[in-house]
Amino acid sequence: MFDYMDCELRLSESVFRQLNTAIAVSQMSSGQCRLAPLIQVIQDCSHLYHYTVKLMFKLHACLPADTLQGHRDRFHEQFHSLRNFFRRASDMLYFKRLIQIPRLPEGPPNFLRASALAEHIKPVVVIPEEAPEDEEPENLIEISTGPSAGEPAVVADLFDQTFGPPNGSLKDDRDVQIESLKREVEMLRGELEKIKLEAQRYVSQLKGQVNALEAELEEQRKQKQKALVDNEQLRHELAQLRAAQREGERNQGLREEAEKKASAIEARYHKLKEKHSELIGTHAELLRKNADTAKQLTVTQQSQEEVARVKEQLAFQMEQVKRESEMKLEEQSDLLEKLKEELEAKAGELVRAQEALTRTEQSGSELSSRLDALSAEKAALSSAVRQRDADLQAAQGLAREKEAALSREQQRSAQETAQLRGQLADKESQEQELQRRLLDEQFAVLRGTAAEAERILQDAVAQLDDPLHLRCTSSPDYLVSRAQAALDAVSALEKGHAQYLVSRSDASALVAALTQFSYLAADTIVNGSATSHLAPTDPADRLVDTCRECGARALELLGQLQEQQTLHQAQPSLVRRPLQGILQLGQELKPKSLDVRQEELGAMVDKEMAATATAIEDAVRRIEDMMNQARHASSGVKLEVNERILNSCTDLMKAIRLLVTTSTSLQKEIVESGRGAATQQEFYAKNSRWTEGLISASKAVGWGATQLVESADRVVLHTGKYEELIVCSHEIAASTAQLVAASKVKADKHSPHLSRLQECSRAVNEMAANVVASSKSGQEQIEERDTMDFSGLSLIKLKKQEMETQVRVLELEKTLEAERMRLGELRKQHYVLAGAVGTPSDGDPGRPSAAPRSGASKKPPLAQKPSVAPRQDHQLDNYSRLSS
Repeated sequence: MFDYMDCELRLSESVFRQLNTAIAVSQMSSGQCRLAPLIQVIQDCSHLYHYTVKLMFKLHACLPADTLQGHRDRFHEQFHSLRNFFRRASDMLYFKRLIQIPRLPEGPPNFLRASALAEHIKPVVVIPEEAPEDEEPENLIEISTGPSAGEPAVVADLFDQTFGPPNGSLKDDRDVQIESLKREVEMLRGELEKIKLEAQRYVSQLKGQVNALEAELEEQRKQKQKALVDNEQLRHELAQLRAAQREGERNQGLREEAEKKASAIEARYHKLKEKHSELIGTHAELLRKNADTAKQLTVTQQSQEEVARVKEQLAFQMEQVKRESEMKLEEQSDLLEKLKEELEAKAGELVRAQEALTRTEQSGSELSSRLDALSAEKAALSSAVRQRDADLQAAQGLAREKEAALSREQQRSAQETAQLRGQLADKESQEQELQRRLLDEQFAVLRGTAAEAERILQDAVAQLDDPLHLRCTSSPDYLVSRAQAALDAVSALEKGHAQYLVSRSDASALVAALTQFSYLAADTIVNGSATSHLAPTDPADRLVDTCRECGARALELLGQLQEQQTLHQAQPSLVRRPLQGILQLGQELKPKSLDVRQEELGAMVDKEMAATATAIEDAVRRIEDMMNQARHASSGVKLEVNERILNSCTDLMKAIRLLVTTSTSLQKEIVESGRGAATQQEFYAKNSRWTEGLISASKAVGWGATQLVESADRVVLHTGKYEELIVCSHEIAASTAQLVAASKVKADKHSPHLSRLQECSRAVNEMAANVVASSKSGQEQIEERDTMDFSGLSLIKLKKQEMETQVRVLELEKTLEAERMRLGELRKQHYVLAGAVGTPSDGDPGRPSAAPRSGASKKPPLAQKPSVAPRQDHQLDNYSRLSS
């Protein structure tokens, strides 16, 4: 249906493109001829649109929404094209009088909502019905009741008007009106019949529309019931989709945030470290200030105690002054009482003296003198009393001054004490605030470090399911070293966690341990996944599961370290068990080293190199023998091909012999320059892995030379294939490249032996390429090609042979693909077994064979598992061509 709709829309677009929009082409005959087919297109498109909408809703009710995403996109494109087509057609005058074009909604239906089907309105195209051709047009003049011909009736009327009606009867106006009314009634009856017929036609059309609408209403009811069920399902799916979308957005946000912060995390860590050192310095400065404040407080307390002692002394002096003043007042009051008594006594004596004066006049002078004396004494006593009063007032003033000074001193000491207490409280609050800020910043640093470590571990765990990581590989040795380092980091993490729980003001040890642990744990997980790619199935699955468990344990620990409530519940020791499992699996997957004693390893290298040289010499002699036999046994083209192949093989063997000799010289130079004071055996034992690689490369060169000679022998005797020579040449090139790489590892880059070895390697590659070229050219010369004769074949036979050839090509391609897959599996298994030791001989199971035999010799595996992923078939072929 979509294709049908596309064809209809393309037809309308091609018609519109041919029209000239600058003029009213719809009013011209040529434009109407082009627009006439679009009437049928409009009718078809309206029905196609309606059925497509219903079919899409039914498909969405049966299939998931993601599966129908392509259908929805295609429908949306067709909807907008159809809407534009209807809009352009409705604007043309040609269509307005011939067809009623429906209007489509502004937007397409929402198929994800089942209830949207009820909102869909079927587009109805209405074509006005044309008047039937058999109906005659209405007569403007009623002629049914008049005469048969119009002209005689007119003549009769004129005659009647001039001479009167026959038989003397005249028609009055009423008869004329009656006749005209009759004619009008007949006309109205005819129109009424037409109206009735048209009404019946409309009623039938409306009944048909009512029936269609009732059927559509019933269908809409069914769709409504189904939509209610779908609505519940969609609500549930929408909730799931929203949850998945939120999870996806959160993961996307975490990924974006990790990408944004990955570049700045190192600088931020250094900044936090510097800030931490600054905080430590500030804390030390505050501790010193606190000590100074405590000293000032001690001095203040001492001064306050001294003020209290002075106050007590002043109070004691005041008491003494008060007691002295009271004693002086009592003494002066007693003296005053005595003086008063004496005065009264003197007054009595004066009275008695006056009485005695009156009695005697002789004693008057004595009395007056005594009176003067008493007056003088009285004045002296009065001055003494006034002096005593002044002294008393002075003592009271001094006491008041002392009390005022004491009160001022008390106020001043109280103010100083309040100030010192306020300063001490401020210092304590500042110290508490700084301590709190220090704890918060230390925890913020810890939480940031834990969050970053969590992102690192999440990225490492995500690599376990990343298909791009399948090409990454690693060795079990490196995995064991990483796992051991991670276990050491767990111990440091436990120690740092314990120190932080004891003193939360210093999180440096925990942060450093956490950073190291996250890096090493992530590195262990990634390398564990990379190691599993080359491991057997069961150990690989167990290793991946253990890496997942390690990641889950580590993420749980980091989540606990980010919260204050769960910080003390964190147990770093729980990560130790999966790390130990990874370590154990790595040790199980480690390649077994050669079971050779250290003192025999050096001798074995020399033996293998000598065996390789001997094998090459034997190969050269065998090639010369084969050349002599070929000259006697063959002639012509075969002799030329055999000589060319054997000459190229001889040149290749000579180049290999020169390469082995140069490699032996370079090996001796490496041993002499690197062993120092140690012996040659000790140097080989110290570098056992390099020694094993050298032995394996030497074995591979000797084995390749032997296989090349045997393949050349079979080719010369016509029992072998030329492809065997090509494969052996590629294998020799690869083996010599391995020997050069093994020798180049520990050689000095400025060594002349290394330069000669590289030149020999290039010469070997050139000679191997010559062998390949000779084999291919010889194969082309020897093999006969059948010429195709098409003279007696008919068209049918040619077609039949063509089909048979195609079948044969497909079979060969399928066989080729199967063989390539088998080659890939064989090479993959070879890489898997490359880390293991070559199969020992039956005579001495503990030692490798001394030299390859010319009979059923096997290619020795590599000494170490490579650190690159196995290449695909085309990559391996390219490598073989490049090595050749």
